[in-house]
Amino acid sequence: MQPRNMSMSGVVDLAAVKAAQEAKAKAEQARAEAARTGGAGAVSPADLVIDVDEAGFERDVLQRSTEVPVVIDFWAEWCEPCKQLSPVLERLAVEYNGRFLLAKIDVDANQMLMQQFGIQGIPAVFAVVAGQALPLFQGAAGEAQIRQTLDQLVQVAEERFGLTGLTVDPEAEPGGAPAADEAPVGPYDALLEAAARALDGNDLDGAVQAYKNVLAEDPAHPEAKLGLAQAELLRRVRDMDPQQVRKDAAGRPGDVQAQIAAADLDLAGGHVEDAFGRLVDTVARTAGDDRETARVRLLELFDVVGADHPAVVTARRALARALF
Repeated sequence: MQPRNMSMSGVVDLAAVKAAQEAKAKAEQARAEAARTGGAGAVSPADLVIDVDEAGFERDVLQRSTEVPVVIDFWAEWCEPCKQLSPVLERLAVEYNGRFLLAKIDVDANQMLMQQFGIQGIPAVFAVVAGQALPLFQGAAGEAQIRQTLDQLVQVAEERFGLTGLTVDPEAEPGGAPAADEAPVGPYDALLEAAARALDGNDLDGAVQAYKNVLAEDPAHPEAKLGLAQAELLRRVRDMDPQQVRKDAAGRPGDVQAQIAAADLDLAGGHVEDAFGRLVDTVARTAGDDRETARVRLLELFDVVGADHPAVVTARRALARALF
């Protein structure tokens, strides 16, 4: 099972943004449901440390990472530094009281996962948040360093993804937490799943229509709004000739449509600041219908990335200065 949405380079990509927004929406829905029913199912402290293999990676790591940060400890029985590090991580998992879940992976028994994460030596510690994998540290580390890293992880998970962790009850029976696939099915899950399948199959027209079907019933649905903006962007750049688009944008700085096409291409390639900066500059040097066209496309690109992204916050300020 290959980990999805892994983004090791730090480049913002559409899959990572989508995962972040989905995780935030699911966390908000979970909190609302817990408030409505008087509380969510609690886990035992023993459930905070789990053994994971290749067969269970999708369920135990990727799916769980949409509700709690999952820290992965890659170890082996013959690894002496692992024997020093693993007990520290296990103790901290209990001490952090559900703010993260510790998944232990024996590399000897799960070499495919080791290869997919690009691990050159152990111990190696990664985190998966909202389906995105990021390296934390490799080799032996002091407890102070580990705590600092974990503090940063849980802070980012909560502020950026809305993941507040698991509820821990010392009296709960181990293994008593509800399974991820037992969660109640939402009213639009079938349509959203259809949209995801269409995207996976490169059926962008089908994905656009599926997201529009959700929005026809719920115009403010966050996942559908994000998915539609992304699918429409991918559909616009699908048949572009990148070299020609960039040549046109460089040769015709006053051509709004040329700048819009280049901005779409920038964003689809993960160059978020370049895309936003190009359109802010276009707004600043145009007027009338041209200015409005550039402004509207910039707002559409904000929807692709999500309102919480730092680049969106910065670009909104720059847009306000360009307009006023």
